Order: sequence, then C-alpha cells, then structure tokens
Amino acid sequence: MRTVEIEPTFEGWQAAARTLLREGVAPADVRWRETASGAQPSLVAEGLEPMPGAVRVPRQFLDLARQAALASDPTRWQVLYETLWRLVHENHDLLKDARDPGVRRLGALLKPTGEPQGAGAAPFVPAGAGLDELRAAAARCTGCDLHRHATQTVFSRGPADARIVLVGEQPGDQEDRQGAPFVGPAGEVLDRALADVGLDRERLYVTNAVKHFKFEERGKRRIHQTPRANELAACRPWLDAELAAIKPAVLVCLGATAARAILGDAFRITKDRGRFVATRWAPRTIATYHPSAVLRGEDEAQQARLYEMLVEDLRKVATA
Repeated sequence: MRTVEIEPTFEGWQAAARTLLREGVAPADVRWRETASGAQPSLVAEGLEPMPGAVRVPRQFLDLARQAALASDPTRWQVLYETLWRLVHENHDLLKDARDPGVRRLGALLKPTGEPQGAGAAPFVPAGAGLDELRAAAARCTGCDLHRHATQTVFSRGPADARIVLVGEQPGDQEDRQGAPFVGPAGEVLDRALADVGLDRERLYVTNAVKHFKFEERGKRRIHQTPRANELAACRPWLDAELAAIKPAVLVCLGATAARAILGDAFRITKDRGRFVATRWAPRTIATYHPSAVLRGEDEAQQARLYEMLVEDLRKVATA
C-alpha cells in the first residue's frame, strides 16, 4: 500500500496522480493523506516528471476534477484517481456513462453539501475604516461557518504604519486561545527567523488570510485543517481592508495558502518562493514557507533546510 501525502488542492492531487500513473500504481494500492498548507510535499507528490508518452484525458474530466477538489468529502482524492485510472486504462469515454457507479460517485462530489456558507465578510467590513475599527468589527463577523467553533476572531498585531506586512494562513490552536497571530510553536519559529535577519517583529504588521481557527477534534486535541477556497473567499474582505489601510511597501506571504490568496492559484511554493513581484497591495510582494512547515519537517536535516530557506527569503525582505 502506497501512502501519498498531498496538499489538498487540485494541483497537489494532479502532481501525485501523474507520478502514480507513470509508476503503474493501481487505485486499490493507494492511500491518500492531506498535509497542511505549506508543508513539504511527499516524495510521491514531488515527482513531477511528465509521464513517458502522451496520456490524454477528456477536458471534461479535468474540469470536473477541479470542482471535486473543492469538496469536503475526504474520499474525493481516491474517487478522482479511480476515475482517472479507468479513463486511461479501461474506457476513454467513461464519463458518458451516467449509470456507471464510479461516474455517479464523482458526480456526488459536485453536489452542494447543504452546509450553510454564510454571506461572506463583506457586510461586516466598515468602508474606509482604520485598523482599530476593523478589528472591532471583525470580532462580530459571522460571514462563514468557521466562527461557530472557534474561540474568537484572531485579527492581527502590529502598528498601522508598518512598512512590512506578514500574512499567514489562519490562526492555530494557541492563537485561537490567546487571540493573537503567531503566538504558538510556529510563532516561535517565526520570531527566531526574524531575529536572525534583524527584523523587529514589533515594527511589523502580522495577520492571516483567515481570521478563525479551522480544526478537527481528535480526543482532546484540535488538529489544524486547511481552509477551503470558499472560506478564503469569505474572509478576503478583511485582508483587503487591512492592506488598504496600511499600504505596505513590502508584503510577505507565509505559506502556500496566503500566497495563493495574494498571488493567484498558479503559485507554487516550491518553485516560486523568494522572488519579489509587484501586486496591487504592495510594490514588493514575496512568498516563503510557512514557519509551521519547518516544524513538520521529517527529520532534523529537513527542518534545518526549510528553516534556511525561510531565513533566506526573510533576509531579502529585511534589505528590501
């Protein structure tokens, strides 16, 4: 049995599926597991070499797969790979058979779950507000379902005239309890990296793309879950309002989720990090690994490599 760790996105699944097809690994021999955003990909997901020969699947399948990847069903990656395997090895016209059980399972992933999604944060965001007013308003936000289980809104920390803004993914367990961003284990890594490059955190504005902690309870533990695209979109008006109020000279995206929120879905942390680009929020925008990726390194050597890359990118920020 092959355990495949992927970032829970269509692109993460696609990269791993290509490798599995190339190696001839059947769906029954694969166990899929999601990793947190910004984590180092597994060896399977890292193997991005194109398959020998052209493997073509219907454009319809790619469109359906992108939609299915946004579902919350944990079996979606297995269903997608089973369908892909059959398209390649059994029946290129499989999707035309609406009565096929596999096609029906794929279709079920695309149906609305019935979960209330909220109207998004926009109705709660006061127009043209400063940070204090935004922070007070955010405490009352119920624009998506994440507020139902979180302890509180975790808005931001830092001065309104900050030249540099750091954007992470979402609060973690300690952040949710204390009401401030990056105060848990990942925050300790960030503080150490900032000190190594001579950046004073008290002069930085630190926030997250999502303001409520999304988690799964396992016994007494609360395990981080990556925000879905609709949850990022629901919370986006808060981040837009923060950046409009601060107008930073340098914007730093910590991790893949924050980077995609700012730089678009095509961004890949492993190949696009460490480069400045101009965005509508800041003339110099850069992305790097999330500090939590360092903590999730498989061993001390990998943790050291990830930390070195984080420091390397932050050093560019310090001298920008």
